[in-house]
Amino acid sequence: MSIQVYGNDLERALKVLKRQLQKEGIFRDIKRKKYYEKPSEKKKRKRIEARKKRMKAIRFSRG
Repeated sequence: MSIQVYGNDLERALKVLKRQLQKEGIFRDIKRKKYYEKPSEKKKRKRIEARKKRMKAIRFSRG
């Protein structure tokens, strides 16, 4: 990943970088990996995430 800085506008470049990191889910991964997650909790979380993803896909495929 690379961010272009135009006209020494570092504030805007940082804003763009944060937005891209958020979009890719890196902040979420960092928070999740901060503490140990039991395998059963991991399975449960993944099952819930998959369900949310399916529901979102259904919602957008109709409209």
